[in-house]
Amino acid sequence: MGKRTKARECAFQMLYQWDMSRAEMNQVVESFWRVRSTTDMTRAMADRLARGAQGALDAIDAAITAASTNWRFDRIAAVDKNVLRIGAYELMHDAGTPSAVVIDEAVEMARRFGEADSPAFVNGVLDAIMRAVRGEAKSGRGA
Repeated sequence: MGKRTKARECAFQMLYQWDMSRAEMNQVVESFWRVRSTTDMTRAMADRLARGAQGALDAIDAAITAASTNWRFDRIAAVDKNVLRIGAYELMHDAGTPSAVVIDEAVEMARRFGEADSPAFVNGVLDAIMRAVRGEAKSGRGA
């Protein structure tokens, strides 16, 4: 697993833990790194993504809500919601990472941690967010 992929996975796990506990984000991050080890670069990226997504939660959740036209936000599974939050944060705040990479990584995380229909759902929602925030055409990524 690549360092950036690992960082996204760690960020997802921290954000999920925060979402379930609503503990202070600093406490979640400290607790997470007490039991995990990785390179400094991976840790820095994971921290940036998790803290960034949590800090921009209102805008990210609004984008997810707008993009998930057939689902109420409160009905989205917690795993899918937090995978979407990490992906949406990157699409909205990290223009240096290609959209296709962000979406592919999120779909793979959804495949690993979510339900059978999670990859297709994550792909569709992030594709809509990408078009809205980056103005790009449909990614064509198959789930």
